[in-house]
Amino acid sequence: MMGKSILYTVSNGLCTGCGICQGACPNTSITMHVKSGRFLPVVDQKSCKNDKGCHRCYDICPGVGVKLNCIAKEEFSGADTFYNGKIGYYRKCFTGYSNNYDVRYHSASGGMVTQLLVWMLEKKLIDGAAVTAFRSKSELLVHSFIATTKEEILSAKSSKYAPVTLNNIIHDIKAREGKFVIVGLPCHIHGLRKYEKIDKKFKDKVFAYFGLYCSGSKSFYLTEYVLDKYNINMKGLSYLSYRDEGCLGGMVAKGVDPQSKQSYRFYEDYQKYSHPLRSFFVPRRCLFCIDHFAELADISFGDIHVMPYSLDKVGINSLVTRKSGMTELLYEAASERAISLSDLNEDVLLSSQIAVKQKKQRASTFIKIDRILGRKVPKYDVKLDDSFVCRSVFSYGFNMLQQFVGNHKSLWSIISVLKKKTTID
Repeated sequence: MMGKSILYTVSNGLCTGCGICQGACPNTSITMHVKSGRFLPVVDQKSCKNDKGCHRCYDICPGVGVKLNCIAKEEFSGADTFYNGKIGYYRKCFTGYSNNYDVRYHSASGGMVTQLLVWMLEKKLIDGAAVTAFRSKSELLVHSFIATTKEEILSAKSSKYAPVTLNNIIHDIKAREGKFVIVGLPCHIHGLRKYEKIDKKFKDKVFAYFGLYCSGSKSFYLTEYVLDKYNINMKGLSYLSYRDEGCLGGMVAKGVDPQSKQSYRFYEDYQKYSHPLRSFFVPRRCLFCIDHFAELADISFGDIHVMPYSLDKVGINSLVTRKSGMTELLYEAASERAISLSDLNEDVLLSSQIAVKQKKQRASTFIKIDRILGRKVPKYDVKLDDSFVCRSVFSYGFNMLQQFVGNHKSLWSIISVLKKKTTID
């Protein structure tokens, strides 16, 4: 009997581009392709067994929704666990940074993810980590892989403001011996948590999920737009970082122009290029996500840009431990001077993350609007904000307009006019 497949997700605009469906498909019928600046799954109907009753791709899809509370309770329950409606289930909140200055300075925040992975690898606690790095020879400029050396982990430092698909990670981990950390966005971890319930072999090989705070992904068009604006040919790139050189840092691009053969180095402040453009190149599905803090990760990592931490110009992370044993792991790394670690109050953490309001209240309103319009929306097992705020209704229309412009290159010339209005929440 034919049931729902990943085609339901795609046809209803719910795809996050995470790629978990490709790795989950038992018939290797799904491949991720780039369309309109983002990853989307393509199904080989000849090998697909959906008509025979297989619907695994739909079952593990994070785009159609996830039982946040149910999974979090199963994974993180304990006497020392707290709950906050915005943060999720957690044990402790911290600030911290790598004690390696280069790692700290050249990461998006404090370099905690990179430094912890290096330390864990050198301690032989893990055999590798699923990370995402810049790749100059790739047309997409980013790729995800299993890093098994310090050098490979270091190559993946800092944030990637581009679509990231973990389409090969399930296969790669199952094909190896040992334990692995998977670094991902909330949607990646939603899909992997759903998948691990049907694949014990995979689950047993995952040491931990390291989640990254996320206010919304970006399409490949963001990179293309910024580089085009400054006449940088992507084919000549030898290095690209979306956030480098301290906190908050900026985009750094290095390479050789294919025509003039002249080498160049480009820098654009992060807040100047990213914030004004954030709504133009955010995938539609991101507007309906209610998980900012990666609530299903074993440890969640992000920025902290409130006083007194905002005075720092090198980099400081905020982080949240959820799984039993992760707090002790951090203490051990700090005792061996791999990282510096300090306690953090949850109120200070929340004050540093403005996007939490968007993830909870605004996304709830957007979901309600789409339901009224008869569109399919993601399903969660948490109570959504029932308030129907006029400002959010206006924001819905303005965001859809910006996304339409961002998705059509022929309209990019008017972005400079529209981006002046992005102060609207």
